[in-house]
Amino acid sequence: MNQYILAIDQGTTSSRAILFNSDGSIHATSQQEFTQHFPKDAWIEHEPGDIWSSVLQTCRHVIQDNNVDVADIGSIGITNQRETTLVWDRKTGEPVYNAIVWQDRRTAAYCESLNEAGYADMIADKTGLLIDPYFSATKLRWILNEVPGVRERAEKGELVFGTVDTFLLWNLTGGRSHLTDATNASRTLLFNIHSQSWDEELLSLFDIPASMLPEVLDSSDNFGSLDADILGKPIPVYGVAGDQQAAMVGQTCFKPGMAKSTYGTGCFLMLNTGDKPLRSEHRLLTTVAYRINGKPTYALEGSIFIAGATIQWLRDGLQLIENAKDAEPLAVQTDVDHGVYLVPAFTGLGAPHWDPNARGAIFGLTRDTGIKEIVTAGLQAVCYQTKDLQKAMEEDGERPIALRVDGGMVANNWVLQFLADVLGATVDRPEIIETTALGAAYLAGLKAGVFSSLDDLASRWRCEHRFEPVMTKEKRDGLYAGWVKAIDKVQS
Repeated sequence: MNQYILAIDQGTTSSRAILFNSDGSIHATSQQEFTQHFPKDAWIEHEPGDIWSSVLQTCRHVIQDNNVDVADIGSIGITNQRETTLVWDRKTGEPVYNAIVWQDRRTAAYCESLNEAGYADMIADKTGLLIDPYFSATKLRWILNEVPGVRERAEKGELVFGTVDTFLLWNLTGGRSHLTDATNASRTLLFNIHSQSWDEELLSLFDIPASMLPEVLDSSDNFGSLDADILGKPIPVYGVAGDQQAAMVGQTCFKPGMAKSTYGTGCFLMLNTGDKPLRSEHRLLTTVAYRINGKPTYALEGSIFIAGATIQWLRDGLQLIENAKDAEPLAVQTDVDHGVYLVPAFTGLGAPHWDPNARGAIFGLTRDTGIKEIVTAGLQAVCYQTKDLQKAMEEDGERPIALRVDGGMVANNWVLQFLADVLGATVDRPEIIETTALGAAYLAGLKAGVFSSLDDLASRWRCEHRFEPVMTKEKRDGLYAGWVKAIDKVQS
């Protein structure tokens, strides 16, 4: 049996390649950041070439820098920033426009017109999603309508669409694989999560040629093999999942009621609801958690657009800290009830508010306010936003039975203790916090036969640290009430 599984983790601000041993432990990792482009207010784009080259270079570096024999890599798993939208030439692979990133809000007015026209219920019934610029369909429609000549070429069958997973598969396989998996498809506003197929009525509504769409496979499936000249050997790609669903698999949240919350650029709380898609009455999303052997498992998801990106902004925008790690010691020195609230609505508000026009603000500033209070408020904002999602899930009758956390921010002990306190719930940090990449590796390993079953995967999960709430309910409720007032003030 081959020794390694290579996980490609293509994120919003960086790409990573992680080599996992056959027991699920990390052998080596490589990471490369790339440039974010902001051509207009609330527009966010990536150069497709930056996405591809950063993936290619990290894959090559993790192999070369660690003296790994490519022959020892048995399979590859891909996980990706979801909803980010690309269109490229079917023959040459040349993109027609930059990738429009999931955070981009340029289609807000169009989404508002769809809501006003009464399409919200039909779309929610079919897709489990709300009408919002977040999702791929309105971005794809914008490219078709606004980039000269693109619609004509698409209608002739010359162009194809894909989310980042599809774009990477296309390039890795030399254009042989125009594929996606059910988790990524379920985030496009074009996929019927009940029939598990592209929906003709939705394609008609958004005016999308069906010929552009990739074929949808299971999350653990045969997605084709790499061209030999990519890494020196035609390695099969056996796993694909959007980043949040991959984290769900990496956290082994396979039973209904289990939940994970990922703290990366954004924050995403996902609750397993089993084989039935539960329609939220409180503006959460219904999504495919994973699909294995043709059987979909569903989840409720709350999506927060800005989490770790808040700390990046404090570091790079305001220059209050030199390194993200500097935030924790500042918070340790600060009382939790310092009175400052930072609402990071830089690209609008996600769940459960869904206000694309909201913008960020800081409230409660006094002459006593300093750097440590503002930085602490930025950390607390991530926790308060998670509380918003928890309350929405409770109102839908689905309180998580356990919360497993992952992502870059969870190395911060202060954040996780405050999270446990403000939620009034136990928070578990696993031994491996790179659960997004781990989930992709697990999906690939399942198909390759490295892992025997979901139960086999679940038996491998280990808790590194458990955070129990110690704050009184009165104090928790008082702090959260201040947050609710701040959120009300930024909404349009």
